[in-house]
Amino acid sequence: MGHVRTFFIGMILGIANVIPGVSGGTMAVVFGVYDRLVEVLTLNLATIRRNLAFVAALAAGLVVSILAFAKIVTWLLARHPVPVNFFFEGIILGSVPFIASLAGFGGRRSVPGSVAARVALALLGVAIMVAMAVVSADGASAVRVTALTVPVALWLFAMGVVAAVTMLMPGVSGSFVLVLFGAYATVMGSVSDFNVPLMAPFAFGVGLGLLIGAGIVRFLLSRCPFLTYSFILGLVVGSLIPVFPGLVASATVMAASALSLAGGFALSFWFSKGDASRAPADGEAES
Repeated sequence: MGHVRTFFIGMILGIANVIPGVSGGTMAVVFGVYDRLVEVLTLNLATIRRNLAFVAALAAGLVVSILAFAKIVTWLLARHPVPVNFFFEGIILGSVPFIASLAGFGGRRSVPGSVAARVALALLGVAIMVAMAVVSADGASAVRVTALTVPVALWLFAMGVVAAVTMLMPGVSGSFVLVLFGAYATVMGSVSDFNVPLMAPFAFGVGLGLLIGAGIVRFLLSRCPFLTYSFILGLVVGSLIPVFPGLVASATVMAASALSLAGGFALSFWFSKGDASRAPADGEAES
């Protein structure tokens, strides 16, 4: 994978992770870096060294997007929410055929395990996203904390762990989870103001959460890849619901939304089209 392409993907992941409702894990699956990202989130120094160029390019894209483009995207989301969300809808839709192939659907032969089990897990993933979509939480009304105390530090550390673990689940937005727990305003405010004392405990929590979440995903993908991707497929498809911005009467807005949807679909379909080599082998055992 070229470093420029990895850098560009890192930028998309960075933007996705600051927008509530948009899943960074979904974007990682869509653009073909999910498996490798999970692999390098480890304390194994040999693995990290082997993937150092990949990590550097992806991290650089993340940092650049958060510092340079995240505010622009959030501004666009505030001013033009419908076309922006339809762009992400298109990205998600364009990835569905490829993720379905990873789950063993779509004409693959000799896929181990029960089809019924894979369908059930996919439906479970959709159900989880539907449940999250109906949960209402007013993140804007949550009190923004600006001073660090011991309870606040422990709370932010816990929020970092929860956000990181959920961020690795395709379809689930780590930012949305922060909104649910009333921590979004505090975390985003600390980043905007570069409030290091508040950022530090959250960052440590994120680091621990990524290690925990990646370990769980690595275990599942190594033992039952088709079942795991079936569940991921359900999460990704279900994520269309919380991201969906609704329809408006304005012909101009709907035209812009249609173009955004088509652009997002084309982008993710093009990226995932050439990644068929990542699919599990037909004879790979399921546990």
